[in-house]
Amino acid sequence: MKDALAKKIKSRKAVVGIIGLGYVGLPLAHSFAAAGFKVFGIDLDPQKAAAIRKGVSYIGDLTSAELARVTRRGRLEAGADFSKLAGCDAVIVCVPTPLNRFKDPDISFIVSAMDQVANFLHRGQLIVLESTTYPGTTEEVLLPTFEKKGLKAGRDFFLCFSPERIDPGNEKFKTRDIPKVVGGITPACTRLAAALYGAITPKVIEVSSSRTAEMTKLLENTFRIVNIGLINELAMAAKALKVDIWEAVDA
Repeated sequence: MKDALAKKIKSRKAVVGIIGLGYVGLPLAHSFAAAGFKVFGIDLDPQKAAAIRKGVSYIGDLTSAELARVTRRGRLEAGADFSKLAGCDAVIVCVPTPLNRFKDPDISFIVSAMDQVANFLHRGQLIVLESTTYPGTTEEVLLPTFEKKGLKAGRDFFLCFSPERIDPGNEKFKTRDIPKVVGGITPACTRLAAALYGAITPKVIEVSSSRTAEMTKLLENTFRIVNIGLINELAMAAKALKVDIWEAVDA
């Protein structure tokens, strides 16, 4: 199973399904399509699917001209039909994970999407979660859902976490420029996900587990928000002191 899928990925014959066509999923779908893969994008919002079919981008980091190039070639299709997953060799889930009223992560969108994936799970398929979540989600929540189908991860199918690393509005670093982190349930899962993302990104970092990959994303987000909070407070202090904070930063 592993070798057959690896060959499909290397030859660009693997079909990729992407669930969730927002600011993460659509640029990702475009990247795979531009790299030569056949891509099915799935989103419950009919307006998004209609726009994609017309080659019209609703994401600032992806131009309509770029999107139209892959849709005209038939590389990217979009809709709300989850049965398309039955024909996919790899499925990547990029759905939102908002906080609930208790400030806990709401993984209901992940669970709902993965239930659909489980309905069409087949041997030799690679499943990757990109949605930000707590460490342990892939192993504790998703793995049991799939193994109920009688298939074994790392042998019959392959399951990984790879944190989304989109930087919206950044003109210098697009999806294709940002290294990816991958962590699988087994080493075979990790290697296959690394091969898949290696087709669209310059560097893939393999970590020891899906739990580590999930923690990587939380660490990155926390580091970013602490630094943003810090510079915002210093900017207010600098203003009171009649100091140009940007001159200080540059210095």
